[in-house]
Amino acid sequence: MTTLPCFKAYDVRGRLPNELNDDIAYRIGRAYGEFLKPRDVVVGGDIRLTSESLKHALSEGLRDAGVNVLDIGLSGTEEIYFATFHLGIDGGVQVTASHNPIDYNGMKMVLKGAQPVTADNGLLDIERLAAENQFAEPSVARGNYKTINVLDEYVEHLLGYIKPENVKPLKLVVNAGNGAAGHVVDAIEQRFQSLNVPVEFVKIHHEPDGNFPHGIPNPLLHDCRQATTDAVLAHGADMGIAWDGDFDRCFLFDEQGQFIEGYYIVGLLGEAFLAHHKGAKIIHDPRLTWNTIDQVKAAGGEPVLCKTGHAFIKERMRLEDAVYGGEMSAHHYFRDFAYCDSGMIPWLLVAELMSGKGQPLSALVSDRIARFPSSGEINSKLEDPQAAIERVLATYQQEAIEVDNTDGISLDMGQWRFNLRLSNTEPVIRLNVESRGDESLMQEKTEELLKLIRD
Repeated sequence: MTTLPCFKAYDVRGRLPNELNDDIAYRIGRAYGEFLKPRDVVVGGDIRLTSESLKHALSEGLRDAGVNVLDIGLSGTEEIYFATFHLGIDGGVQVTASHNPIDYNGMKMVLKGAQPVTADNGLLDIERLAAENQFAEPSVARGNYKTINVLDEYVEHLLGYIKPENVKPLKLVVNAGNGAAGHVVDAIEQRFQSLNVPVEFVKIHHEPDGNFPHGIPNPLLHDCRQATTDAVLAHGADMGIAWDGDFDRCFLFDEQGQFIEGYYIVGLLGEAFLAHHKGAKIIHDPRLTWNTIDQVKAAGGEPVLCKTGHAFIKERMRLEDAVYGGEMSAHHYFRDFAYCDSGMIPWLLVAELMSGKGQPLSALVSDRIARFPSSGEINSKLEDPQAAIERVLATYQQEAIEVDNTDGISLDMGQWRFNLRLSNTEPVIRLNVESRGDESLMQEKTEELLKLIRD
């Protein structure tokens, strides 16, 4: 089969201009249109300097395939998800490279109902057609193009997850990372003001800028966190919020400026949903699990393990009709958001939780962190990652209480456990370690594993 290297496991990401350019973008649009045969498709783009050009080329390909294109302009990925399911149209494509390096761009594609395009429902066929590039002269009427705006409806939907009148006075530092989140924060701020919601926003790195003067927005990287921490402390804020470039992930900082691992937010949001949806299912990934399982069961819910990755999580959520799903990487999925991930809904829910409980974020998570201390995800670039996995298995498998292969290898060692997996999107191997209430043991085993992996 002819392939294009920009096609990954469940989206498109490539280095510019060799792996992705306007010509390839046109071919992807043409292939999407000719294989899936949609009538209307919504498109949007993030702030990267090539996004507008790639979006235009993509749109031309769609139109040549007879597809009507609705362009929402500068947007985050979840705005495409929302527009697709809210308008009831046949599909959507967001041009974005999220947190990838500055010389990358990509696309995330969905079908009707914001269901992701995957290898099982068209991604491989779109890749094949785009790679072969054997398109005939258009045999149908060319599709129309128009710009639309669904920002007001989107913000209205977001605020439907909370009761704005319950939100107490809060000062929030918001760091868009010069990505696409700023205009949504501004719209929420305006809506809060009209509703007299007493929230003050302290905005840093707020203006969209594809040159990324403060670095690529990826708060999973330690170097990207300091500005938010500093702003929280300088302004005496109640919470800090930072997003990646297309803001489908949000990262939270407590009132002391401490970064809160996404793992503990999964359990917190799971418990919050279970207060209103008794016995509901909560989806979680295999990398770190003990806290989520413990917190969800204690709240009367059913934790369901699922392979890491948005396509897998969304599919499992639909299958289980789960009310919420979360990954420790700060992707949070919501049934009422067409089972899609949102970087705006989580912080709104946490702000409401803080207000309702009268507690700072640190108090909401401190006990959970103490019960199940974790390493956070640690990446290692290796020439032979599979050999590293074999070394780890040879060392620990015999003593393991349980070995799970849902995603990479997860070994339960009794008082501690770990997950080791290959990345779906980057040439790295990822390690996560947690323990039962013993931070020293967690740190010791993390160092032990890293030495074994990297040697």
